[in-house]
Amino acid sequence: MGDQSTRGEEFEKNAEKKLNSWSFFGSKYEDAADLFDKAANFFKLAKSWDRAGSIYVKLANCHLKLESNHEAAQAFVSAAHCYKKTSTKEAISCLQQAVNMFCDIGRLSMAARYYKEIAELYESEQNIEQAIDHYEKAADFFQSEEVSTSANQCKQKVAQFAAQIEQYQKAIEIYEEIARQSLTNNLLKYGVKGHLLNAGLCQLCKGDVVAITNALERYQDLDPTFSGTREYRLLADIASALDEEDVTKFTDVVKEFDSMTPLDSWKTTLLLRVKEKLKAKELEEDDLT
Repeated sequence: MGDQSTRGEEFEKNAEKKLNSWSFFGSKYEDAADLFDKAANFFKLAKSWDRAGSIYVKLANCHLKLESNHEAAQAFVSAAHCYKKTSTKEAISCLQQAVNMFCDIGRLSMAARYYKEIAELYESEQNIEQAIDHYEKAADFFQSEEVSTSANQCKQKVAQFAAQIEQYQKAIEIYEEIARQSLTNNLLKYGVKGHLLNAGLCQLCKGDVVAITNALERYQDLDPTFSGTREYRLLADIASALDEEDVTKFTDVVKEFDSMTPLDSWKTTLLLRVKEKLKAKELEEDDLT
């Protein structure tokens, strides 16, 4: 490892020397870029991620001097991938610079890809607001490039986190939109009931029984097969339990569904919120009697 670091330092020193030399033409930046690239590779082999990241930033700046924006953007991405192992903040900063450059040269699919990567980094840091913001940007860029599958993956992330921070209406609109789009695609049709279930769970969290009933009618109009699914039955039975303020019925309905189709942690969290509201209502009724 020490030998790799030493070689990296040698290439870095030679690159710096090249940059500080006098040159009538721009070739010194090309030569320095080549040396920085070699230096970064040796630091990567030595698993010296911070050093490798900082060298890739220098490489990016050489490419900028040469007005090679695509190469500069790629160098910032390489820097970010090194920094990911040591500093999320630095990784995000480098990816943001790469995104800006890809936008400048019209490489929107690349910009979308790295917006998504920034969102994933914010997600790993539990920074939900920033994760939502960057998943939305990624979705918009993927959509503009007609990469619908990737756009929908990002939109689903937005909806998931929006519901998590109780922005239920935003989540509902996204899930309903994806369900509508999926109906026109034979490969995606099978997923419609899942999107409508997610939208319905967000409706339940809002606690308005009339709105839930209206939503179920709309979903039936949207997809006539939905009313024959277990997902529809779950939503309708929970709506009925809410209307009757019956916690036991709610628990039985959820337990039965979960025994056939295990509920993931996101759905479980939302259902627990619904149950808490229902229990609170039941207590209110007890207090009044």
